[in-house]
Order: sequence, then C-alpha cells, then structure tokens
Amino acid sequence: QVQLVESGGGLVQAGGSLRLSCAASGSIFSINVMGWYRQAPGKQRELVATITRGGRTNYADSVKGRFTISRDRDSAKDTVYLQMNSLKPEDTAVYYCNAPSIFSGHSDYWGQGTQVTVSS
Repeated sequence: QVQLVESGGGLVQAGGSLRLSCAASGSIFSINVMGWYRQAPGKQRELVATITRGGRTNYADSVKGRFTISRDRDSAKDTVYLQMNSLKPEDTAVYYCNAPSIFSGHSDYWGQGTQVTVSS
C-alpha cells in the first residue's frame, strides 16, 4: 500500500503562485508515475501533470508554461511537487495527487485532495 498526503493549497489572487506537495510513503517501490489531477465544482476530474521516475513530464495544454511538476525520490521517500505560477480563476479546483500501481489489477493511489482557490 502507498499513502499520499498533499499540502500547499490555499487562496491566491489571479496572477499569483502556489506550490503543492505530495509525499508518498509505504510501498513506494510499487509506483513509477506520479501526478496531479484536479476537479472543479460540477466538472469531471482532469489530468494536470505527470512525472515518471526518470523525470519525464506531461502537462495538460491548459497549464503548459505556467505549471511545473518535479519529483524528489530516494529509497525512503518519494515526493512530487506542483509549482503553479500565473494562476487564473479557472484553475480553482480541488487538486489530487495520484500514483498508479505498477502491478496490473491494482487500483490507483489517491491523496485526500487540497483546495486551490484563485480569486479574480
């Protein structure tokens, strides 16, 4: 099992910045990709960004050039960050950390979510 704990959400004005963190603990050997998803009220959960163990990244078009995902991994811990700059009101959502298991048939691991609110 893997536990994901997020932190860093909050309220910020448009144009501002926030940094989210997600610390993974437990069987971290069982995860390769880590990422961030978000869900705004009345909308489906959507991918924001992902990063592999090797550092390969992928971003949603809506955040390219504004958000940066990074990762700090060693044998004991695995932490993924999301640096969010030039925030817009449409970035307001609950942000969830995600880590699919490398073992087939296992469910993804999810964090509890952290609220990001961008005021105009």
